[in-house]
Amino acid sequence: MDSLESTSPRFLYLDKQRSDFDPHLEWLQPHFLDAEKNILLSIHTFLVRTTHHTILIDTCIGNDKDAPAFPQWTGRKGSYLQDLAAVGCAPEAVDYVFCTHMHIDHTGWNTRLQDGRWVPTFPNAKYLFNKREWEHWQDAQDAMDQAVVRQNLLPIIEAGRVAWVDNGWGLDDEVTLVPTPGHTPGHCSVQLRSRGQTAMITGDMMVHPVQIAEPQWSQRADTDKALAIATRTRFVNQHCDTDTLILGTHFNTPTGVYIVSAGGQKRIKW
Repeated sequence: MDSLESTSPRFLYLDKQRSDFDPHLEWLQPHFLDAEKNILLSIHTFLVRTTHHTILIDTCIGNDKDAPAFPQWTGRKGSYLQDLAAVGCAPEAVDYVFCTHMHIDHTGWNTRLQDGRWVPTFPNAKYLFNKREWEHWQDAQDAMDQAVVRQNLLPIIEAGRVAWVDNGWGLDDEVTLVPTPGHTPGHCSVQLRSRGQTAMITGDMMVHPVQIAEPQWSQRADTDKALAIATRTRFVNQHCDTDTLILGTHFNTPTGVYIVSAGGQKRIKW
């Protein structure tokens, strides 16, 4: 976990009030809503070790970044690399980096500042860039998006560390991309399989667990809100009452949950 923040529901949802969460307080508090019904959002990297490779899924916020839309993230000094080291992962040991999409809080540690230049944080890794996602980002006009391209994406391309992939990419029969468009055009979630078990890393296909019960709630940052709702609804229905572990990229602890039906509605258990 790189960050945990408490914020108003309006940060995520254009038309929702704190009272809209009331039908779900039993299972949202205290882990995902605080006592004042502020939403608790965490930002995660997932470190995946397959039979042959070490993979990072999403790289959080980063240090020393310029983040015009998020002043609390500008120039920050987080402990991300130390936290990776604490679980036995040196930057040089990472084989692949994949970002579910290219927003700042999923690409930040792609690079680090060295002698005034942005360089790849993981020098031996191939960074898997989704071609459709890059097509959406490469001509960004928004100041925040331009900062992401300049700091987190172009330095990787210029260093020759990119492997361009499409939605069908997979590795070792254990890690597979699953297209989940709507939040961004090339957004992909990630399916993990090991020893007969399955997990799904959501990315921002859903940002808060309430969207398991309310997949029709539109996220402010979804580029295609109708498509995002359709994608979320399909995902929730597909994985409800199954053994698939849902790893929410912004789900506070407990981050790994299961979707279950109860009383004609859907919720989570862990």
